Amino acid sequence: MGWEHVLFASWPVDPELVEPKLPDGLTADTYDGDAYLSVVPFTNVDVRPEWLPAGVGLPLPELNLRTYVRLSDAAAAGVTDGDAVGGTPTDPDAGVYFFSLDAEGLAGVAGARLFHGLPYYLAKIDLQETDDGVRFESRRRHPGARATAFAARYGPTGEEFTAESGSLDSFLTDRARYFAETSDGDLRYATVSHERWPLYEADAEFYRNDLFAANGFREPTGEPSLLYSPRVTTRASESKSVAELAASTQ
Repeated sequence: MGWEHVLFASWPVDPELVEPKLPDGLTADTYDGDAYLSVVPFTNVDVRPEWLPAGVGLPLPELNLRTYVRLSDAAAAGVTDGDAVGGTPTDPDAGVYFFSLDAEGLAGVAGARLFHGLPYYLAKIDLQETDDGVRFESRRRHPGARATAFAARYGPTGEEFTAESGSLDSFLTDRARYFAETSDGDLRYATVSHERWPLYEADAEFYRNDLFAANGFREPTGEPSLLYSPRVTTRASESKSVAELAASTQ
């Protein structure tokens, strides 16, 4: 699949606000003492199994609220897939945890919930490229879920760059792993491989953003870090149990 028109809008928050909402086995990852909540709108293009030819996949716009985490116990020793981003090995204990993912496509939402334990919600999403940037609107339509809406305009500014190792930009983007908890409490992970993110500083206007309230957070104060990426091509692994993998290495 390819991820296009990606905005990383990331607010620093107290780690104590994030920790209670994480499953057992994960702890908030921090940069200079801050945890981060990131709102990430984008569109998936050519979503398909690897054995199908390019061009037959579906375009699926998506919006997620995520934070940055680390494995907090001995299970971390088992998660050593040797993944890399642009040839640079990533920290095997670190990854992303999603509080919610809104997306179009009933089959994709149902499959992600069933096979990956990810908190996907069916939504109606409109993404348009305009002269002043990308306009993105999402309204959750998932049966039984809290009504949640988002609307923003965003786009790149300045010159393309690659995040420097150890920088906040790298902390927020150079993640090749996500963690998820299934309904029976199993902590799972999967890896996502792609080239290094081509990044730009971003300009953004947020007209409506219900994601924080929908996930039990107060609206963060202060200005967010804003980054834009035009596209990366990605491959995602199957979901694996952290506990089973750790046990197999002992």
